[in-house]
Amino acid sequence: MKDTNKNLFNLDELSGYKVADNYSDVRGWDVKDANKRTIGKVDHLLVNKIAERVVYLDVEVDTTLIEEGFNTYQDKASDGVHEFLNKEGENHLIIPIGMAIFDEEEKLVNTQHIDSSTFAKTKRFKKGDAIDFEYELNVVRHYKGDSTIHNSNTVEGFYKREEFNNPNHKRDKK
Repeated sequence: MKDTNKNLFNLDELSGYKVADNYSDVRGWDVKDANKRTIGKVDHLLVNKIAERVVYLDVEVDTTLIEEGFNTYQDKASDGVHEFLNKEGENHLIIPIGMAIFDEEEKLVNTQHIDSSTFAKTKRFKKGDAIDFEYELNVVRHYKGDSTIHNSNTVEGFYKREEFNNPNHKRDKK
């Protein structure tokens, strides 16, 4: 991925940014798919400075899911379209914050609408790689199964989509 179009930053590399008091810091929490299978662990929170908020979870992918993803590409190209081809060392993926539900008690992140086979076929990246906007578009298209999300979207308006509305604020306990 190109560094020239970087618009996502790890929360901990930005001075003046922190997890707001009414949100959980989910770094280190396991991530489960729609079928309750562990797909990885939250490594970083990714911030878009224009939106001035966390828009993605950066997940270090479980090795069994990576192996399953490699098996996806064992078939001949004539047997069907291959979405992405992941390379050795690419063991991170992103999840839009609005597609995740935080379980405070269990310290878990759940993705109720994305299953492990979708995650296994998702394009991954190496830890520390810059994430460009084209990658974001492709991942959201892939998760949503929505080919109408196209490159004419702009960074400024993109994060107004429902996938980026964070419903995970903490409720006051009474």
